[in-house]
Amino acid sequence: MGEILIHEFITLDGVIESPTWTMDYPFDPKMGEAISRVMGSSEALLLGRRTFEMFAPAWSARTAEDDPGAPFMNESPKYVVSATLQSAEWNNSTILGPYDPEAIGELKERIDGNIYVSGSGMLVRAMLADGLVDELHLFVFPLTLGSGEQLFAKGDAKTKFTLAETEAYESGVVHLTYRPAD
Repeated sequence: MGEILIHEFITLDGVIESPTWTMDYPFDPKMGEAISRVMGSSEALLLGRRTFEMFAPAWSARTAEDDPGAPFMNESPKYVVSATLQSAEWNNSTILGPYDPEAIGELKERIDGNIYVSGSGMLVRAMLADGLVDELHLFVFPLTLGSGEQLFAKGDAKTKFTLAETEAYESGVVHLTYRPAD
């Protein structure tokens, strides 16, 4: 049975939307190693439609020389949650249909290994609400934006997490790994 591992770039005020603001911070090789560990422990990707539509053209032309994550992103099975997407041309992509917690649970049962999720805020919020997330990897950038799509929206149910690991980088970014509290 696989576990769902979430990777998000996030601001101090919880914004995850369009993380172009990360470009203001030097990319620490240690942060790349942390992301590679999450990816490397995974056998598949699970993405929401909007993230899939951004990732497919951005990643499909990349090679290992361009980015060490390219082989994983391009060769791994990809599962897309979407009620509207009709086709998914990116290598090894399957459309799961609209969000269905039972279908995600079945995917976890079927995949022999972890399932990596990056971005996909709407999907992640739904999976958090349904108790489907096993690990939350937050790369917290030291800035606030004041507005934008947040990981945890007002009105979300109270959820407790256990801190599993921390790592700080010279840029001021902190990697926090959380697991749902029992």
